[in-house]
Amino acid sequence: MTLRVSVIGTSYLGATHAAGMAEFGHQVVGIDIDEDKVKILNAGQSHIFEVGLEPLLEKHTATGRLRFTTDYTEIADWADVHFLALGTPSQPDGKADLRQLYSAIESLAPLLTEPCLVVGKSTVPVGTAMQLEARIRELAPAGDQVEVAWNPEFLREAYAVEDTLHPDRLVFGTHSQHALDVLAEIYALPLSDRTPVVRCDIATAELIKVAANSFLATKISFINAMAQMCQAAGGDVTLLADAIGFDKRIGREFLNAGLGFGGGCLPKDIAALAVRADELGVHVLSDFIHSVEAINAGQRNEIADLAIEQAGGDVTGKRIAVLGAAFKPGTDDTRNSPALTVADRLHEAGADVRIYDPEARLPPREGFTQVASVEQAMLGAEIVLHLTEWPEFRQLDPEKLGHLVKSQIIIDGRLKLHAPTWRNAGWKLVQIGRAATM
Repeated sequence: MTLRVSVIGTSYLGATHAAGMAEFGHQVVGIDIDEDKVKILNAGQSHIFEVGLEPLLEKHTATGRLRFTTDYTEIADWADVHFLALGTPSQPDGKADLRQLYSAIESLAPLLTEPCLVVGKSTVPVGTAMQLEARIRELAPAGDQVEVAWNPEFLREAYAVEDTLHPDRLVFGTHSQHALDVLAEIYALPLSDRTPVVRCDIATAELIKVAANSFLATKISFINAMAQMCQAAGGDVTLLADAIGFDKRIGREFLNAGLGFGGGCLPKDIAALAVRADELGVHVLSDFIHSVEAINAGQRNEIADLAIEQAGGDVTGKRIAVLGAAFKPGTDDTRNSPALTVADRLHEAGADVRIYDPEARLPPREGFTQVASVEQAMLGAEIVLHLTEWPEFRQLDPEKLGHLVKSQIIIDGRLKLHAPTWRNAGWKLVQIGRAATM
């Protein structure tokens, strides 16, 4: 059954969700307050780099199944379902900033004169959905005929389109059979492929996403702590991760030691969970999360310190090549990028930093030069840092690059480079946690 769907917000989540809903066969209108974004999206183009998103936008804007607007009156009583796909960034104290969500509600709710379902996609502190529902019913002429449900997203940047069209699970947090039935209609296509569904109360739905991100962050921080142990003891963290990853209870995914996690989701979601845990008196959880955060932050410092050490203890005036600016490959997102944190540290220590990334474009930064190629970044460099694991960096020819640099020293902050190839070409390759193979 075709439904009329609105998607409020056009971040990578909102734009991808809107395109996905159109692919599922629904009529979709996306809304954003940014007129420039709306114009770009209506042209079938994307304002962000996300693999596979632009072809999907082009396909469905061309057919008229998908369009975008800045006008809430176009969606209010037109849509059967309104999805909230807005950002909830961190505030300085770690709390989730819910202003975008509440601003959308203040604009939408007074226009709702007919029964409808408002479905949250955003990651929020537990208890937020019911507060939003109370506010909507207070403002909306339809009153209690407007219901809120929560359907958290589990999109991975660089894989968001695939995760939307072929989700590994769906979570329906509701407090009525009607809401469950509507969500089942919305997701009829993936449900026909036997996608697992968790039907639960709204509080559990709100907690599921932050619990998942916190667990993934924990795995990453654990293996990075073990990398430091291997470094101290003379072990090899990659072999260690392979061995424990064979245990089905543990699994190998997210056990890649290196620079740690970043981006717009994991850091802010676990910070918000820690704040909410403290508010509810669950201090054992907030203490645990703070330990995970400390390990992650420390890993960035370890790499920066390692670069300074390899430069003879002082990087003042020395050129450092940084390969990678995005927080992960497959995206141009530099929010909370570990690579940029390391670059900042080295710049503060006096280094001349040159950065290359295949997709990310940085605003002008004092002391940084973004260049258009690996070769330009490496020219005259005394240290090279591999900090974002783009596939093209693993395919570099170290023999051809050796004549460009001042010193053939490369620090592999992602443990993805083939050590024998680089060492046989005359490079000193340094990988944290792999002292046994240095």
